[in-house]
Amino acid sequence: MGHYAAVWDDKAATEITKDWNGIDQVLLRNPHGASAKISLHGGQVISWRNDQGEELLFTSNKAIFKHPKSMRGGIQICYPQFGDCGSLDQHGFARNKIWVIDENPPPLASNESFGKSFVDLLLKSSEEDLKQWPHSFEFRLRVSLAIDGDLTLISRVRNINGKPFSFSFAYHTYLSVSDISEVRVEGLETLDYLDNLSKRELLTEQGDAITFESEMDRTYLRSPKVVAVLDHERKRTYVIGKEGLPDTVVWNPWEKKSKTMADFGDEEYKSMLCVDGAALERPITLKPGEEWTGKLMLTAVKSSFCFDQLELQSKGF
Repeated sequence: MGHYAAVWDDKAATEITKDWNGIDQVLLRNPHGASAKISLHGGQVISWRNDQGEELLFTSNKAIFKHPKSMRGGIQICYPQFGDCGSLDQHGFARNKIWVIDENPPPLASNESFGKSFVDLLLKSSEEDLKQWPHSFEFRLRVSLAIDGDLTLISRVRNINGKPFSFSFAYHTYLSVSDISEVRVEGLETLDYLDNLSKRELLTEQGDAITFESEMDRTYLRSPKVVAVLDHERKRTYVIGKEGLPDTVVWNPWEKKSKTMADFGDEEYKSMLCVDGAALERPITLKPGEEWTGKLMLTAVKSSFCFDQLELQSKGF
């Protein structure tokens, strides 16, 4: 496997196609059959498959695939606002924009490239953006797929404005699960959280793990760098690692809200869960010329009821 990694051609593992709206999509592959697909519409990861070809991200069967509407599912880039806590539309405008492939991005650490297939995307503030949010920025996104199938997203936001600006951010990540009632989230116990269903009331998590019996929309504050989502029925654990993202959002719309969303099936809440690495409680402030980096690392492993800390350490978490 090491030899295979050494001769792995990341350029040959990257393919550009167009969707039915004529918008470019980038397909990343690894030597063992895993893949990821990224749309230039929103810089959105719309598929992540393991080496068995199993889809690991949820996409609604009622998702609207038409620019500028963002697609319900995958991993959405929420910038410069998450939710409706601001003057912009829900989750900001980055997920609705057409990004471009960045052929000459500023360098990242060598371990973010070696043995991986990846693509670098770029979004710059447009005249339209400046009318609704008057701050000039460059947003660079790298999406990479490792030989072991791990998916990594690295966002870099630079202030090219003449004055400071602040923003909130989230990787709005729709995970595919077997049955939401059989899922638990570990790593957030005893933390304070904002209950977004109760006017952002500040509460403290009391359970030893998060389980699901009704609608949930919470922002866990100052959360650890690693959170695990255990899907007992599939015997699969999603390990979510994050850097530069102090908060974690956990969301499932449940039955009643699902029926109010035009781009979401009435029963689809059973097969998805959003767990988002985010920076929300304390907005990020950049002075002119400063850059912020936020990193998300996703691993899907076979599991029973716990995740192995030694394995996480070996992956760099």
